[in-house]
Amino acid sequence: MSTSVRRACTSCLLRTTKMRALYSTIVAKELHPPPPAAGAIGSSVMYRCIVQDSSTRAKFTSNSRWEGRSAFSTLTEMKDKIKGMLTVEDLKLLVKQDKIDTVVVGLTDCYGRLVGKRFTADFFLESAVADGTHGCSYLLATDIDMEPVPGYKFASWESGYGDIHLIPDMRSLRLASWLEKTAFVLCDVVDDDTHDLAPHAPRSILKKQVAEAEKEGGYVCKAASELEYFLYQQNFEEAKEKKYFGLKPVGWHREDYHILQGSREEFFNGPARRHLDASGVPVENSKGEFGLGQHELNVKYAEVLEMADRHVVYKQCLKELADQLGVSVTFMAKPHVDQPGSSSHLHLSLSRKDGTPVFPGDEKLGSTSCSDEFRWFLGGWMKHTPELMVFYAPNVNSYKRFVSGSWAPTQLVWSRDNRTAPFRIIGSGKSLRIECRLPGADCNPYLAFAAALASGLDGIRHKIEPPDHFEGDVYKATDQLRVPQSLGEAVQVFKKSEFAKEMLGEDVHHHYAHFFETENQGYLQAVTDWERNRYFEQI
Repeated sequence: MSTSVRRACTSCLLRTTKMRALYSTIVAKELHPPPPAAGAIGSSVMYRCIVQDSSTRAKFTSNSRWEGRSAFSTLTEMKDKIKGMLTVEDLKLLVKQDKIDTVVVGLTDCYGRLVGKRFTADFFLESAVADGTHGCSYLLATDIDMEPVPGYKFASWESGYGDIHLIPDMRSLRLASWLEKTAFVLCDVVDDDTHDLAPHAPRSILKKQVAEAEKEGGYVCKAASELEYFLYQQNFEEAKEKKYFGLKPVGWHREDYHILQGSREEFFNGPARRHLDASGVPVENSKGEFGLGQHELNVKYAEVLEMADRHVVYKQCLKELADQLGVSVTFMAKPHVDQPGSSSHLHLSLSRKDGTPVFPGDEKLGSTSCSDEFRWFLGGWMKHTPELMVFYAPNVNSYKRFVSGSWAPTQLVWSRDNRTAPFRIIGSGKSLRIECRLPGADCNPYLAFAAALASGLDGIRHKIEPPDHFEGDVYKATDQLRVPQSLGEAVQVFKKSEFAKEMLGEDVHHHYAHFFETENQGYLQAVTDWERNRYFEQI
């Protein structure tokens, strides 16, 4: 391992030094070609070679699944636009210049997984920009293996699994620099009859809360999510053949902030940063995390809907990049019993439309100077957390992460800059914000952010006070409310929650209660390796 990143299959064998050489070419320092000719996107546009120059295109061996992603030789960067984001006019020009020929049109299902279609760029411009496209309604009513699940009102065999109308949100149009000649756009699900957002779609649920924030007090929610992931030497196919057991992490030292071990993983994390940054997902930094082969890559905060979109693009980019490089990455909350889990800490703050922050103030909450709205937002968020826990911890595996001494929270308290608390207050003045450390990397960002925003707004609306400030090691506390211990427990609380019904509406509440209950029942009916190892011979 000291000299190579091994693959069990020889067709995918690539030495670490070869990867580094390859990516020093692909993501080399910026090149500055001549200014664009007349008729290009505009005089204010700067073209930069971000990903790969065609004259230096590198290739893997012929039996690899990846033979060089040419991606884009030019990117637009306007003063008022994030690098990699596109307008329809930008897309038209790039299509005309044969720099884009494919547009991925996607939405997230209830798991937060990207589904959708690939359009030829010409047909996308001709048809989908104005009219959208359609997909089967079962996309919001299947299990993780795409099997139709009975019991949903939204989509069923009885209703014939009709179409849902997908309307591209052109504000999310961006380059997908990790794919060849490809752009990417996220869709809203729209009711064909009423032309309203279909309320069951995760993105619709968050958009509803964004509208509620504006209605409640002219609030704009700013947010960030901090995703962590594990990286393995085996590719996804090999990992599946091994039943995801006995995989070898790319790192072999605990690498929290570890520069040397992080450098060994730059063959993956370096291109990930650069591709994201070139695809409308501005990157701040990446760092090693506490587990073997575990990393964190942080992107810049944004308005909450845009942040959720970035989260989805981020995960898709890293999965597909891993696929191209013959390695695998997981966003499971707890892939190993003897390693820490992977989180997706959420950071939230509120501002007015003019940018004035809402949370700073002269009131005292513990040692924090804040506004009444900050205090009430925290109170509402904490009060409703047990009822909406399924949106922060949506899978059976999510609850395996909540272990004392593992950097994951176990009891529902708040504290000032305390990483043992699920609600960590950080920053001051304009940077004052709430970090929620409950969600794992497996969360659906639209649902998690929607739950947080709805809870906080309810706190402001009803002036809900938070509990007393906690000081010290939360893991040692014996008198605090614990986080739910299982998905089954969390589902039962969610099903009984009047607040969840009010937030979502009766029909959508039933939809997600059925979704989470189906997931839990699948687990309860499964025979696990733990059971076989424990009982096969001894019982």
